Amino acid sequence: MACAERCCRCCAEGRRHGSILYSILRSEERAVPPAGPAPRGCPCGSRRRVALRSPQVACKAASAVLVKTLRFVQNVPCFQELPLEEQLLLVRSCWAPLLLLGLAQERVHLETVESAEPSMLQRILTARQQGEQPRPPAPAPAPGRPHHGPHLPSAGEIQAIKGFLAKCWSLDISTKEYAYLKGTVLFNPDLPGLQCTQYIEGLQREAQQALNEHVRLIHRGDEARFAKLNVVLSLLRSINANVVAELFFRPIIGAVNMDDMLLEMLCAKL
Repeated sequence: MACAERCCRCCAEGRRHGSILYSILRSEERAVPPAGPAPRGCPCGSRRRVALRSPQVACKAASAVLVKTLRFVQNVPCFQELPLEEQLLLVRSCWAPLLLLGLAQERVHLETVESAEPSMLQRILTARQQGEQPRPPAPAPAPGRPHHGPHLPSAGEIQAIKGFLAKCWSLDISTKEYAYLKGTVLFNPDLPGLQCTQYIEGLQREAQQALNEHVRLIHRGDEARFAKLNVVLSLLRSINANVVAELFFRPIIGAVNMDDMLLEMLCAKL
């Protein structure tokens, strides 16, 4: 009941500000030149393991974007009105897609190199020479499950991230459109354990409506743009959060518990 009262208070406050999202938007748009389509690699090599060419540079950029992303989240008035448990549940479920949207907005390019991790054939040949039984590679963890030990992302997983970034850049997404996409991702009413489900569903619907209205106003000649922007969201769903954590944070800080780090950052004054 208390949750519902806080939700109503937040809703009324949001209406006084015109919209829950407009208050956090910058006035200037960021012009981004379109990028070409992502190159298609050979499917047989999609399981190769790859690493960042310059992990210090890329991880520093990703960390800065994560801080900026959580600051964005904290500045959403109705997010602040949610109970802390609800805030943590939302952020833990969507930090990776929000980070990727931030990387696209900041135009962070990924340069990767193929790792020296031995292939299955190399393992078999090496094991035969040493008279041992070859060990199969450890399977990738299921989405949402933490890794146990180092796990370099595959070429296919990295290509999915690069393809998402290229799609964003090709659409020349504006600052406001990024904000509405982030609002749609953040307010996910389908998470188990949420108490203010209907209220959060209303916030997500409002973000989508605001995005649609903005597109119709600014891009009147492109009737398919709203659908194209929602394709961006569908691409995000195919990217595993564990892969994002392994790629951007393990090379610098080692084994990382994202839940602990998010809790610390969310409770800090960013």
